[in-house]
Amino acid sequence: MLNWDQFNEPDEVTAPPAPVVKAAQPAASTPVEVTPDVNRFEPTGSAAYENALKALEGLDVAPGLEELEMGAQRVLVDDKRMINCRADLNQLVPFKYDWAWTKYLDGCANHWMPQEVNMTADIALWRANDGLSPEERIVIKRSLGFFSTADSLVANNLVLSIYRLITNPECRQYLLRQAFEEAIHTHAYQYCIESLGMDEGEIFNMYREIPSVAKKAAWALKYTQAIGNPAFQTGTVENDQELLKNLIAFYCVMEGLFFYCGFTQILSMGRRNKMTGVAEQFQYILRDESMHVNFGIDVINQIKNENPQLWTPAFQAEITQMMMEGLALEIEYARDTMPRGILGMNAAMMEEYLKFITNRRLIQIGLSEQFSGAENPFPWMSEIMDLRKEKNFFETRVTEYQVGGALSWD
Repeated sequence: MLNWDQFNEPDEVTAPPAPVVKAAQPAASTPVEVTPDVNRFEPTGSAAYENALKALEGLDVAPGLEELEMGAQRVLVDDKRMINCRADLNQLVPFKYDWAWTKYLDGCANHWMPQEVNMTADIALWRANDGLSPEERIVIKRSLGFFSTADSLVANNLVLSIYRLITNPECRQYLLRQAFEEAIHTHAYQYCIESLGMDEGEIFNMYREIPSVAKKAAWALKYTQAIGNPAFQTGTVENDQELLKNLIAFYCVMEGLFFYCGFTQILSMGRRNKMTGVAEQFQYILRDESMHVNFGIDVINQIKNENPQLWTPAFQAEITQMMMEGLALEIEYARDTMPRGILGMNAAMMEEYLKFITNRRLIQIGLSEQFSGAENPFPWMSEIMDLRKEKNFFETRVTEYQVGGALSWD
């Protein structure tokens, strides 16, 4: 074997004699006629290339650049606005909303994947005849059934509606990160469902078959119909209010309220050392969703500050009622999933918690709380949301993505 010194020493190599090649004898055959490929792009000098050059001579660079005047001055911070901005959306800097960029960086730092979570104990517990009570199984199924669809609804709203209408590039950067996180969340629910061997048709169609789940999905979709129309444009008070209503419905209710009953139930189960893999997935998702809600509230308040004509008393009353509708639907869901006490909680405690959360959302967007004295009966939920990934209390990590009983762990 060569050592490093030997490797660097030049070897004396004697070139082998060149082989003698006999001249090929001309074949006595009929020449083959080659047919040109009409689909091939010919090099410089071809007719196709000349036509391409002529087409480029008349290229209009204005379309797609938001009707900007070519050669105009560079974008200034003061030119940027949350909606109805005419500044170049392709220019990320200079930042106007540093909080949006910070949240984007924080989201990237919190990156995780569902396959990292150990599901072995969950699989064994789910398969055991006496591992979970019927009520606990309902809670798990309902949560996976609602959330597997809910995050898809949120992602569709972001990608097909919100991203097009928010006219600030650093906020759009966060929206791209959020859309990816919603995909991870849907992946996580699918990973749990498949690992546990659940009936996928039952779980993924729950938003069509279980009334308390279907109502929440239908309520959310109502607020994305108008702005989801490709012809919808902001710029009028009515349309700007429609966009603002959508943002509040999705950030303050869909992500800021509808998720809390199911998440509290699953995380309470994890605290009792049951379904710890599912609970860990939900812990990571809840941390992401908390950041989504904080970002959305900042966007909502920024739009209000830049467009005070939108925040009329009548509109505030409409938003308050919208929030009350969301609360009523989540209370119904809590009663449906917890007809009796379970996991150290009951429907009455959950109703108190949901009123506490609703008060908080109302205050965060500048409205008056509706339930004086409502308190948080689950303070441990705040502690879980504040945990960083590397300090996760379940202490599990997957090394290879497999499903069911064929899982391999550190």
